[in-house]
Amino acid sequence: MKKFVFVLFSIGFSVGVRAQVLTLEEAVATALKNNYNIQLARLDSTIAAIDNSYAYAAFIPQVNGTLGRTWNNNSQKVELQNGTKRESSGLKSNNLNAALNLNWTIFDGLRMFALRDRLKELTELGGLNVKSRIIDEVASIITTYYNIVQAKQQLKAVQEQMNINAERVKLADRKLAVGLGTKQELLQAQIDLNAQKSQQLNQQTAIEQLKQNLNALMAVDVKANYDVLDTIPINTTITLEEVINSATGSNPSLLIARKNIDIAKLLLKEARADFFPTVQFNSSYNFNRNNNNAVVNPASPLFSQNRGFNYGLTATIPILNNFNTRRMVKQARLNIQTQETRLLNEQLQVDLGIYNAFKAYQFKKQELALEESNIELAKENVMIAFERYRLGVSTYLELRDAQQSLEAAYNRLIAARYNTKVAETELLRLKGDLVR
Repeated sequence: MKKFVFVLFSIGFSVGVRAQVLTLEEAVATALKNNYNIQLARLDSTIAAIDNSYAYAAFIPQVNGTLGRTWNNNSQKVELQNGTKRESSGLKSNNLNAALNLNWTIFDGLRMFALRDRLKELTELGGLNVKSRIIDEVASIITTYYNIVQAKQQLKAVQEQMNINAERVKLADRKLAVGLGTKQELLQAQIDLNAQKSQQLNQQTAIEQLKQNLNALMAVDVKANYDVLDTIPINTTITLEEVINSATGSNPSLLIARKNIDIAKLLLKEARADFFPTVQFNSSYNFNRNNNNAVVNPASPLFSQNRGFNYGLTATIPILNNFNTRRMVKQARLNIQTQETRLLNEQLQVDLGIYNAFKAYQFKKQELALEESNIELAKENVMIAFERYRLGVSTYLELRDAQQSLEAAYNRLIAARYNTKVAETELLRLKGDLVR
């Protein structure tokens, strides 16, 4: 009997062609490459990086060139003061003009410096948003992956129950054949076995559905076929102080909130720039040439050409603009207060999340330890009940109760292990430690 029980509780999945095992690390790596939410976050960050690469453009002068050529065909009639009249048609002329203009903002109330710094901060904000998205997606991948493992362990527990019920059917049939059993025992054993088979099918369906959820996170073909690991590793050494101290400097939500304060302060500097004059250096080189084939007025030239270089300074002094600058400055100050309040609120939410997750983590570890010891008791109880039923000193009802206790113990153990992993993952997510 001991040999039978050892085989019973060591059995795994049905023999067949096993799919390739997908590790959690491979699932995360695939998602980091393919996940659409991560790709979108990276694109947004790239846009901000492109803007920052042109941040120094505000310090560079603007140079524009113009070039024009005009052809004229006119008729002209002239009457001079002395009574002379002249009239001609088909007077052809052409004009060529070109210019090169330079405009350089020398001083704009330091707006260009604030803009440069803000673009840099926006680039860093984009990187933080990418990290935040990656951490959230990795947390989802971890919980989904181990949810599949949990479902796989539940399937294994169902299969173990099926083995027990199959033996019950054989024993009930033999006992009925020799007149020691009843038809009801045999029917009940077969009903329980069929119920386990139905539960097995439902569990296999649940596993496939969970795999599709993981496929969506990894952005791979829905037909992808793979297996997952059989165990859920638990890190039992996480401390509350460690999480709190690390979250202060690495939690993406807090880092984003602080970065938004820095950006708001730079927006205030940009708004204040409108209180100061703007000084520009202007310069241009002009060229103009005019050719006339014929003229009616003797004072008109047949050919003229002008070219030259000029430069100067232009100062724009703000005097009154309907108090718009004051309004923008007040709004910028309020925006700073808003971002600071959001940081305080985010800090509160992170602290609350850490304390709740850590409490759940502690209780789930205790529950897991309890259920790991309890499962051994439940297994031994079934062994004893099965042996007593085989020897005919107990009824099938006693064995069924032992089986149901074992099934409930398995469900609690598997759920406790998964829930402990979920609490651990949430702590690492709040800590900002899921992605380096």
